[in-house]
Amino acid sequence: MRTILHCDMNNFYASVECLYHPDLRGKPLAVVGDAEQRHGIVLAKNYAAKECGVATGNPLWKAKQLCPDIVFVPARHKLYQRFSDMARELYAEYTDRVESYGLDECWLDVTSSVSLFGSGQAIADEIRQRIKSELGLTASAGVSFNKSMAKLGSDLKKPDATTVLPADQLEERVWPLPVSDLLYVGPAAARLLRKYGISTIGALARSEKALLQSLLGKCGVGLWLMANGEDHSPVAPVDAPPLVKSVGNSTTTPHDLVTDRDIRITLYLLCESVAERLRAQSLQCRTVQVSLRGTDLRWIERQQGLPFPSCSSDSLFRAAYGLYRAHGQGRALRSLGVRACGLSAAVWDQCSLYEEVDRDQRLEALEGALDGIRSRFGRDSVRRGIMLEDDALAAVNPQQDHPNIRLGFVGSAG
Repeated sequence: MRTILHCDMNNFYASVECLYHPDLRGKPLAVVGDAEQRHGIVLAKNYAAKECGVATGNPLWKAKQLCPDIVFVPARHKLYQRFSDMARELYAEYTDRVESYGLDECWLDVTSSVSLFGSGQAIADEIRQRIKSELGLTASAGVSFNKSMAKLGSDLKKPDATTVLPADQLEERVWPLPVSDLLYVGPAAARLLRKYGISTIGALARSEKALLQSLLGKCGVGLWLMANGEDHSPVAPVDAPPLVKSVGNSTTTPHDLVTDRDIRITLYLLCESVAERLRAQSLQCRTVQVSLRGTDLRWIERQQGLPFPSCSSDSLFRAAYGLYRAHGQGRALRSLGVRACGLSAAVWDQCSLYEEVDRDQRLEALEGALDGIRSRFGRDSVRRGIMLEDDALAAVNPQQDHPNIRLGFVGSAG
């Protein structure tokens, strides 16, 4: 039986800021984006703000409305990364298997360490104490027999607590919990499952796999396995490169996107950025996903398969623009995102006999040459002509704004 820990530093961004602003301890505080760049939303909040109803993603006006005394602090991502790195160094003193789940959370496989440091709970308690004394932060930890149950344990009791979920208490302690408490069950999946009477983890575990597969595809089967405690995915080695599952960029634009020209400029910027990053990693994609957020702050996401794998911005743009025309036209947009999914190694062994594939190969070669020019002389050394029509939009730098690489954290549960 494995011993897996999940460590989650409480209110991470806000807690780090309180180290540098001790006068704000105990007061409602939110770490926020740059309002001047139209990124003015709550990125993180402390418990005092949460008690007032402030939620991550709230616009600043709403957070102020819910909590008039709230203090806004601008985000400092490099600082948070430094604290995250220090925590990982601490974890590595107990095991060589440490896998990140964002900046503030990690799984640790301490199966081989219990003979040196004591039980899983003893190790978790010692790590929490060291995080408190050495980093000045608090953390919650879950201890269990696999990754999904350890993650569930760390979420059950916060802040600054250790929760142990043994395998023989799965039905007694885990099954009565809401299905939304299970890893990867988001709001949409939870609503869908509740329509079929599946409101608890136990109900999910007792459901027919065929039903779950029909509702949620392969993810439904994976959730059934996790609910039954059958998550056998390993914790990655501490120095293992992350498994990249998708590459994307999103941006909140300096003004609302109203015209077709606005959309095309922004989509070209995003698609060029994503395509460049795919080529840098020798990857191609089979699916393009777009995220559209209107001025009402509501998101929709749609995706479309490509006829063949590609890493050219032209192929990404045609798919993304088609999705916008089908699902977003007529709406004023505040934010746009493009994601490349279904990744595979980029290999062109020979020239294609198919005209569209040959054209794409030539475009990829051309864009690869442009990558070198831009790397040497700057991002704006070569631009599309459409960029000259709106200086404000053309100045958007997606890779600095919101680079997005989706990683695989829990593998197949089978």
